[in-house]
Amino acid sequence: MKFKRKIQPYRAAAGGWGSLEATTRFVLDSKAALKNMRNLMRMNKARGFDCPGCAWGDDNKSTFSFCENGAKAVTWEATRRVVEPEFFAQHSVSTLYQQSDYFLEYQGRLTHPMRYNSATDHYEPISWDDALALIARHLQAMDHPNQMELYTSGRASNEASWLYQLFGRVMGTNNFPDCSNMCHEASGTGLKRSIGVGKGTIRLDDFDHADAIFVLGQNPGTNHPRMLHSLRHAADHGAKIVTFNTLRERGLERFADPQKPLEVVTSMAGTISSAYYQPNLGGDMAAVRGMVKALLELQRARLAAGEKGIFDQAFIDANTHGVEDYLAAVDNTRWDDIVRQSGLSEVQIREAAAIYQSAERVIVTWAMGITQHKHSVDTVREITNLQLLFGQLGKKGAGLCPVRGHSNVQGNRTMGIDEKPGKPFLDALGAHFDFEPPREHGHNTVEALNAMLRDEVKVLIALGGNLAAAAPDSPVTEEALQHCGLTVHISTKLNRSHLVPGHEGLILPTLGRTERDRQASGNQYITVEDSFSMVHASEGVGIPLAETQRSETAIVAGIAHATLGSDKIDWLAMAGNYDLIRDHIAATIPGFADFNNKCDIPGGFYLGSAAAELRFNTPSKRAEFSAAALPTSLFPQLGDVAVPFTLQTLRSHDQYNTTIYGLDDRYRGVYGQREVVFIHPDDMASLGFAEGQLVDIETLWNDGLTRRVSGFKLVPYNIPRGNLAAYYPETNPLVPLSSFGDGSGTPTSKSVPVKLALTAAVASQRIA
Repeated sequence: MKFKRKIQPYRAAAGGWGSLEATTRFVLDSKAALKNMRNLMRMNKARGFDCPGCAWGDDNKSTFSFCENGAKAVTWEATRRVVEPEFFAQHSVSTLYQQSDYFLEYQGRLTHPMRYNSATDHYEPISWDDALALIARHLQAMDHPNQMELYTSGRASNEASWLYQLFGRVMGTNNFPDCSNMCHEASGTGLKRSIGVGKGTIRLDDFDHADAIFVLGQNPGTNHPRMLHSLRHAADHGAKIVTFNTLRERGLERFADPQKPLEVVTSMAGTISSAYYQPNLGGDMAAVRGMVKALLELQRARLAAGEKGIFDQAFIDANTHGVEDYLAAVDNTRWDDIVRQSGLSEVQIREAAAIYQSAERVIVTWAMGITQHKHSVDTVREITNLQLLFGQLGKKGAGLCPVRGHSNVQGNRTMGIDEKPGKPFLDALGAHFDFEPPREHGHNTVEALNAMLRDEVKVLIALGGNLAAAAPDSPVTEEALQHCGLTVHISTKLNRSHLVPGHEGLILPTLGRTERDRQASGNQYITVEDSFSMVHASEGVGIPLAETQRSETAIVAGIAHATLGSDKIDWLAMAGNYDLIRDHIAATIPGFADFNNKCDIPGGFYLGSAAAELRFNTPSKRAEFSAAALPTSLFPQLGDVAVPFTLQTLRSHDQYNTTIYGLDDRYRGVYGQREVVFIHPDDMASLGFAEGQLVDIETLWNDGLTRRVSGFKLVPYNIPRGNLAAYYPETNPLVPLSSFGDGSGTPTSKSVPVKLALTAAVASQRIA
């Protein structure tokens, strides 16, 4: 595609004609327009395929069950462009490394297994048999199974993920770093500690019954656009949508539904947020604590006047533990600290509290603006505290809703992709297959990278994903990958990780979600789990581009068979018939009884939520209040060092995770470029800088390493003073590998301490 570089504020509502135009453009650019039009009509439909993008639920009502970014995901995957052996013969790895992430994936679909030749610096074709034998030799030569890391992307199916974890545990390791470690780990950890399960408690139709929906730290218009339909519908029916988000985002202000013709061709649009607050980065916990402090004052005033309190005391008494300690912590939190840390005024916080108190049924929903800070687990638990005080669990239209990223990241964890598996799961797995699974905890993503740097990892297998671009501290991450004896990437497209191979490297081409998966027993379908614990069947419809592409499930089974043989477990039989895998899942994971038959249920089946039924799998068997204090600093590692700015990394609109579909960020008014930094105009003026100038962004950290990116254009934006935002993966080099969340291990990509300086080569240059 061609992109014109400009900065031009976007005045229209999110969605509407702009979304239709962008969708059409990407469909045509795929060079397979008719096929992709048919694909889109089958997406998120019964016996169609599940969206390979976000994990938002399906309403099963709409004629068109896809959004703009879902269409981008489909057309990006279902392209006619191919990367064949001739491409690798023409381009060395060193040459490709100089290209942008957009360029790499735009080249098209991988079609052949490729092996890196360090002598020539080129990837060369290898047969499937030889590739699997090479992996088996490396695995069999390990001194112990923990010298293997099994990374997983959130797009892997339930079937592939379950088979992958079985292979790893039969080998003897719990080293399962995954993408969840870098995004929503704090949600799972915090919720598990508070309510006994690391998932949300609501279903999609709860949005239809809520009186208020509090949206914290997320940008649905870009990251999960179908959520805007749910929010818009709720707002149209009188629900108050209250947003806490550092940046002003168009999708949280106004939304024109592309499925409503009048809203496409006219200026009609619906308001999303009835109240919009812009806290400092990392200030959400303080904001919620302030709401509770205001509500606690009202509770005590009511009781002192002989009136009924506003808290749900019956719910608290019957279902919770630790409320006294929590309320004491609220009393000990000063308003001055709340205001300073949140960046909001006391008036704003009390206003939000009043909206919350007036609603009978409240949903609180959040994403990575909450989970990528040092104190994220405490923030998730603070959100839960608020809901527990008012009994906002276990009833229609109320509950907790972490919105996951990739389409099956929640399902991966359900299937056992977990470096800290629970005893019941391991017991069930061991009993079913008659072996003793490893019990010690494995590595999360940050721990895996550190193990690579210490030369403790012989083999990395990546089931999807783009670890080199997704992980923090990019030069350090790339060095870590290059320390491995063998890196194996199971991928649909060329990406950054392929260009930093270990001493030996393999790229194995896999089928995408949109494509037909034909195995020995016939056409197969897979399943995924969305953010609402709904499990959906997904069956691709497109004809694969090459016979040399294999499904993820077949590749995992092939690796297992080549390494372990099939005397005890018939890996190849499972690859030939996914029903067999689902039978094993049903026998080892609660909620999946009669799995194969349940897959015929239109719209999928619900796994259930013990917490939503007020059954809490905590030590006390009650929901646990958390009495954590507010953090004294976002960066305690820096001591008294002054931090001029806090930076968050984020996606553009033409992006999903590390996949760059294009170079525009329409809703933020950025076109044809990605090296930009959003800044408050007064901060820019106080530095003596001007709009459009280029700056260096440098991290302030305590390990002596210099972390700097250069040539980022200053873009004035509606963001609180002292806060900055820029795109990843371009700014991932600024995120220290040693900066991660307490209790979660998640890199702190939403709170990076930085300073700005004009780029030396253009210090006096004004950029139009």
